[in-house]
Amino acid sequence: MRNAVLKCLLASTALAGATTAHAQSENSNDDGIGEIVVTAQKRAENIQDVPIAISAVSSEYLESRGVTSIDGLGTVSPNVKIERAPSSKTITQIAIRGSVTINPAITWEPAVGLYLDGVYIAKAQGSIFDVADLERVEILRGPQGTLYGRNALAGAINLISKKPTGEAGGSVELTYGSYDYRKIKGAIDLPQMGIFSAKVSGQYVKRDGLVDVIPNPVAGVVTALPNLVNQTDTIDSASFMVQLRAELSDAITADYTYDYNKQKQRPPFAQLLRVNRNGDPRDIFDPGSPSFAFGGAFFPLHLYADPDRQKVASINGAVYERSRAYGHALTLTADLGSATLKSITAYRDLAWADGLDLDGSPTPVAYTQRITDYHAFSQELQLTGTTFSDRLNYVLGAFYFKEKAETLGPQVFFGGGADFQSDYGSHTKALALYAQLDYDLTDALKLSLGGRYTYEKKDIRRFLRVNFDAANGIFAPLVVANIPYGGVPDAKYNNFSPAVTLSYAASEDINLYARFARGFKSGGFNGETNDFGAPTAACPSGAFELCDPYDPEKVDSYELGVKTRLADGRLIFNVAAFRDDHKDIQLSIFRATGAASSIVRNAAAARIQGLEFEAIAKPVDGLTVNGSLALLDADYKRYIDAGVDVSDNRAFPHTPKLSASVGVDWAVAEGDWGKFNLYGDVNHVSAYFTFPYPLRTPTPSDQNAFNTRSKGRTIVNLRAALSEFELGGVKTEVAAFVRNLTNEDDPSNFIDFGPGFGGLTLGYFPDPRTWGVSVGIRF
Repeated sequence: MRNAVLKCLLASTALAGATTAHAQSENSNDDGIGEIVVTAQKRAENIQDVPIAISAVSSEYLESRGVTSIDGLGTVSPNVKIERAPSSKTITQIAIRGSVTINPAITWEPAVGLYLDGVYIAKAQGSIFDVADLERVEILRGPQGTLYGRNALAGAINLISKKPTGEAGGSVELTYGSYDYRKIKGAIDLPQMGIFSAKVSGQYVKRDGLVDVIPNPVAGVVTALPNLVNQTDTIDSASFMVQLRAELSDAITADYTYDYNKQKQRPPFAQLLRVNRNGDPRDIFDPGSPSFAFGGAFFPLHLYADPDRQKVASINGAVYERSRAYGHALTLTADLGSATLKSITAYRDLAWADGLDLDGSPTPVAYTQRITDYHAFSQELQLTGTTFSDRLNYVLGAFYFKEKAETLGPQVFFGGGADFQSDYGSHTKALALYAQLDYDLTDALKLSLGGRYTYEKKDIRRFLRVNFDAANGIFAPLVVANIPYGGVPDAKYNNFSPAVTLSYAASEDINLYARFARGFKSGGFNGETNDFGAPTAACPSGAFELCDPYDPEKVDSYELGVKTRLADGRLIFNVAAFRDDHKDIQLSIFRATGAASSIVRNAAAARIQGLEFEAIAKPVDGLTVNGSLALLDADYKRYIDAGVDVSDNRAFPHTPKLSASVGVDWAVAEGDWGKFNLYGDVNHVSAYFTFPYPLRTPTPSDQNAFNTRSKGRTIVNLRAALSEFELGGVKTEVAAFVRNLTNEDDPSNFIDFGPGFGGLTLGYFPDPRTWGVSVGIRF
């Protein structure tokens, strides 16, 4: 049975886009779609039998689309949107069903749990990294608090690598493309030696910049400085993974993994789209404003603003983005007969830094840096098994997590006229106990009960120094805040997140389910805060926002779903409907006052609901069509700001009302000479807001949500591959691809500095149309 499950895993296809033409299982025939096996609930199951909304993409899909990290998954799963954070190529903004964390500061928690081979990746910084040889990716939608725990409020994403096989073999792939794109990717499986099997995989990618940087093109700007780089939005990344498996006995297996990735590149161009030009006294970059003489005359940003995508830029900052992360993981698995005991011990370390020119011009208006050091240790124990004549499946577990994070933040504005050192750090400890019981009430009816208890403790430090002593009117270093660890009381949280699911197998091919689940996203401290004042008895440090940490966010989710397998196995069609009731939803609102920072608001209540459709069809042999459609409706039910309910005047960030995808995998021809396949994908996202700003504002110069609203986009990707032909005695593949065929060029993300900084607004664009060719061999 174990070998059969492994075969299913290796041959598994994927909802929302796998290559299914040759995927089969023990229970499928040559004409149908193969069985899709996932381990989302800590045991191997047919995806159609799992009573949650889940999508999975297989190794065949990932290889055919060149996906090695999560930012390449696009919209393969309904109501899942993955963006790069503004000015970053290594930070994600993952939105599932309207829940997202838009602030990447190291003290913030993501709304989606990210896992690599069962190890929790806790922060958004450094979360875009390459894994050269992925087996599959599983995307779970909706709260996953029972089995995945902290900060899986919106869902979870599992990255699962291919394990050592113990048989000699490997692969190498070379790719060349637009902008001098070069990639080499490979994997080597070593033959088993005694009890040991080993595997090494990795890749190296390098690409020139998407934007050329030139000297100042505007005459008469005396504050313009020389450019220090000649390109930006480059790629230079390397990663590898070493895996070692030891069969310690017939019942005990040890899997050790070391993964390493390093990126040393330049960030996306922060293109200046606009500055406020409404004559408002706050519009310092508007020649028609009375304040223009106090800023804009020396730094005339209005001369560099352009709403259309630029291929050439002029900036003065020494922009960079560096990320180095590695991890050790040891997984021990013991077969106890009717139960399996698993221990996952992991350590992860991240050194991350960036330097950003945030004014889109050659004048020294805004240059910031973030220098982060982070490490985490986790230990998890899982016991899974079956009892009561195989009617009861159970998962019992315990989880311990400890992390330390530090960020240094030098910031320079207006050529040094405003100079800040903005630092913060935090420690977190978390403990959790969880259980899930799945009981077969009848042969067709199953009840699942789950729950997780979590305890967390956090502390914070904050340091802020400025170069201007306002009290004495002189330029001199002034320490505004120096709050050490222990300077404010620790934040402590207790949470119990239950889940109840009732599923019914109406027939062998139709499964229905109803589910309730609670999600929990930890609260904490706003390390960026500029809210300081005189100490009081309630707040001895005077750091009011630190003395009153923001609350955890909770969600009660109600979901109905149906999963079907129709037309003699040639069609899989699944539907999910959900309603999520959020409490204390966490919102980050960027305000460019003092050191660039955000304030935190807990919106009192919100309701998000939607419909999700997924399908895989194999109408004829050799042709597989997959698709998804998602509808999303988000609404604040109560949002108190400064004592006023503003629920009807705030935008929901990253919640497109409609998203859809269609993919085609066509085996055009096959013979003794090999195979010729065509792949095509169309992904559409409708318009969405990127910040929770007001929809209506008193004046045009205020932060209005429509100023940072993306028009949405439709991305078309194509690939053609000639494979499985012999060349020099090895299996060879030659492929050609084009991405973003229609060259979509509207901004997908933004930063709005607000009226306190003249309405400076930056835009970030999807990659332009690119092409490439690749050659790969397997041996």
